[in-house]
Amino acid sequence: MDDLREGDVIVIRAFDDWPEHLFEVDETFDDCVSGYSITGPLAGVYGEPGWELIYRVAYRATSST
Repeated sequence: MDDLREGDVIVIRAFDDWPEHLFEVDETFDDCVSGYSITGPLAGVYGEPGWELIYRVAYRATSST
């Protein structure tokens, strides 16, 4: 997952009482990514899920070049 970039959409694992959901990456850090949930009960909510919560990449951002 070292190659995540802004605009990529990832699948966040289900945790606590939250179901698996899609999340759009804004920025990556050493211990987490930042961005917004785009599906599920957290849709539109900003978050910083840790790398351990990332299940897989749903799809990659397209290049504008």
